[in-house]
Amino acid sequence: MKLLNTAAEDDVTGLLATLAVRSSVYCVSDLGAPWGFEVAGADLAKFHVVLDGGCWLRLARTAPVRLERGDLAILPRGEQHTVSDQLDSPVTGLDELIAGYLDGGARLRCGGDGERTRLLCGGFTLASPATETMLAMLPQVVTMTSSAAPVSAWIGPVFALAHQEAMTPAPGAQAIFAKLADLFLTQALRAYLTGAACNSLHRPGPTDPPIDHAITLIRNHADRQWTVQALARESGLSRTAFATRFRAATGEPPIQHLVNVRLSQAAAYLTSADLTIDAIAAASHPALTVKRSGDR
Repeated sequence: MKLLNTAAEDDVTGLLATLAVRSSVYCVSDLGAPWGFEVAGADLAKFHVVLDGGCWLRLARTAPVRLERGDLAILPRGEQHTVSDQLDSPVTGLDELIAGYLDGGARLRCGGDGERTRLLCGGFTLASPATETMLAMLPQVVTMTSSAAPVSAWIGPVFALAHQEAMTPAPGAQAIFAKLADLFLTQALRAYLTGAACNSLHRPGPTDPPIDHAITLIRNHADRQWTVQALARESGLSRTAFATRFRAATGEPPIQHLVNVRLSQAAAYLTSADLTIDAIAAASHPALTVKRSGDR
């Protein structure tokens, strides 16, 4: 059969073509303020979709992330985290809440008598030969907004369907939620992979443990004022040895890699978040500036 699209396959298409997202929905939560829950760390990627209201997502040693209606948050490496209506609200283990409040339709209703927030919470796995490579490209938290201009034309209606399913329970809802989550997750991964490919971050990663550690620090904390000296210290190497080994492993100097990571994250925000340019710059790094002081 003749292909309708004969365009050459790009790097992102190649990765997505082998990607199979398999979502599992833990619960649809209807939470009244004040509320908060903690999700234990595990080797399974996690996600939260805000169907109504808003909340704060927090990980250790990182700035809290505010999520509003229509937002998706992905934790690619499944780190321990908390979700709450306010930063000072008490939290309870999610497993404990599920054991005590989950009904037969996988719906969780608890909390106080205040403003209500509805969440779709779950986990997912990636079935792909390049799974580790893809996950390594992502920061600790990946966010996407359903109203963002580049994706709203089709993600918006998908979100509306998820919201409708949450409000009007019907047989088969769990399967529908899992399929809808697959779409959200695939689009979010596409946005970040596109940014990574544009900045040459899709190449295979290094196999030098201290350099692996430095790259993880850069990707998880790209907003920090990193210098070569600071990265070398975190890696347990001298500045000269670190710079030499980093270039040998990645093909570029440490600060250039840092700039590329920041730009890739900013590119992802442009396609997946409804943010101003100033807000994107602040989320990636204030003014996307680099503290060089001879670090190159």
